[in-house]
Amino acid sequence: MSGSPHIVSDVMTSDVATVGLDAAFKDIVRLMQDRKVSALPVVDGGGRVVGIVSEADLLPKEEFRDSDPDRYTQLRRLSDLAKAGSVTAGELMTSPALTAEPGMTLAQAARTMARAKVKRLPVVDDTGRPTGIVSRADLLKVFLRPDEDIAEEVRREVVAYLFPTAASAVRVEVGEGVVRLSGRVRDKSLVPVAARLVRAVEGVVDIEFELDEGRG
Repeated sequence: MSGSPHIVSDVMTSDVATVGLDAAFKDIVRLMQDRKVSALPVVDGGGRVVGIVSEADLLPKEEFRDSDPDRYTQLRRLSDLAKAGSVTAGELMTSPALTAEPGMTLAQAARTMARAKVKRLPVVDDTGRPTGIVSRADLLKVFLRPDEDIAEEVRREVVAYLFPTAASAVRVEVGEGVVRLSGRVRDKSLVPVAARLVRAVEGVVDIEFELDEGRG
């Protein structure tokens, strides 16, 4: 099959703002406000991503500003209390940074985010320098793909591949990302395979079958 999946570089934000390890707390907040972002990659002197600082890393300073936490809270929130006393990006950041590569598929990026429970990934080149940033919202852009584009890929990459002698007997319709295959096939044992391949097409929300076994 010749079709290639959409990759991170297709959806990422290329104009990414970064901060250095010595960036001051207020400068980080100001840059987040100016750029309307909730996190910033932190880079070392060589421009390589070494961490990420997010709103969650900054909030403990306000949370514990006028409080005297008890011993239980001190033990349970040790990391947050440390960040409450931090003043630079190097002290505040979460490190090492979990990153993505431009050629990573959207599915791979989504799995990485889900497993790590993060909302975004800095995208780095093979030297570790940032080329963009990809967020959960970016990954969802694939579901805006036009239905006809999805239908054409399913016809070309799935139907013609699995049912070549019956291609004209299998109809492909797509509405709001839901793929519907109908018609006749010679071997219904291939239907589960078709389901897996169709679900792998970027932008597919669901799949429905109305396929009968018969002569194609």
